[in-house]
Amino acid sequence: MRLRTKVTKGAGSRAAALAMVFKLVESAQARWRAVNAPHLVALVRAGACFERGELLERPRTLAA
Repeated sequence: MRLRTKVTKGAGSRAAALAMVFKLVESAQARWRAVNAPHLVALVRAGACFERGELLERPRTLAA
């Protein structure tokens, strides 16, 4: 997107900017990796800690 905005001296119109972003995301989507364990995504978002693939009951705290 950065290279394209330099050529057009800005993003152009709002519609052009949205179209550029859409095409960039569409091309990046082909390289994204699928989530292997979608059922664990909620745990990660909640702040759960995993070590070597195992859920930690109580995460270790660093001693000061």
